Amino acid sequence: MIRLGAGRLNGIVAVGAHCDDIAIGAGGTLLTLCHAHPGIRVDALVLSGGGGEREQEERAALAAFCPGADLRLTVHKLPDGRLPAHWDEAKGAVEELRAGTEPDLVLAPRTDDAHQDHRGLARLMTTAFRDHLVLGYEIVKWDGDLGRPTAYQPLSPETAEEKVRLLQEHYPSQQHRPWYDREAFLGLARIRGIESNARYAEAFAVTKLTLDLGE
Repeated sequence: MIRLGAGRLNGIVAVGAHCDDIAIGAGGTLLTLCHAHPGIRVDALVLSGGGGEREQEERAALAAFCPGADLRLTVHKLPDGRLPAHWDEAKGAVEELRAGTEPDLVLAPRTDDAHQDHRGLARLMTTAFRDHLVLGYEIVKWDGDLGRPTAYQPLSPETAEEKVRLLQEHYPSQQHRPWYDREAFLGLARIRGIESNARYAEAFAVTKLTLDLGE
């Protein structure tokens, strides 16, 4: 297992089609990054859920998942499940985000995610952030679209437990969903940990990666 670090990070971008996507897919990675890089700038964009309970949940949750960070969150009001029909609005939101930040790392959905909203946002990100490392996070769901990841972020047992606790604490609107439970979140993290020689991990898809290994 080869481990590569990114060195000092000054800023990251995290995007989700829906409130809770970022936390489910990359919440442990955000906790790890923010603890390791105090004061890091986090530009977060969510395309749906704005103006109501879901936005309130998201703001409280991401504040908890990004302790000590300079968090800048925007939540739009695109209708859930309809991103393809609102492509211009979604593209405009991503382009506005891109114009205001130059991150060292981008956390986004996978381009092969089965959900049309996730997949559409992922494809927008890889074109807007052409010269950046984009890590595509995974979200477990009934579609059965989990694949073979190409990158892993190991999580300490404490971080994995903290992620689950924060997910349960900050998204009460999702508690009725049959897959939204401790077993699902920790189970996937345990599997990805086994694959990366760690106790727990979050896994990501990497479409393109440019190496700088020195001369």
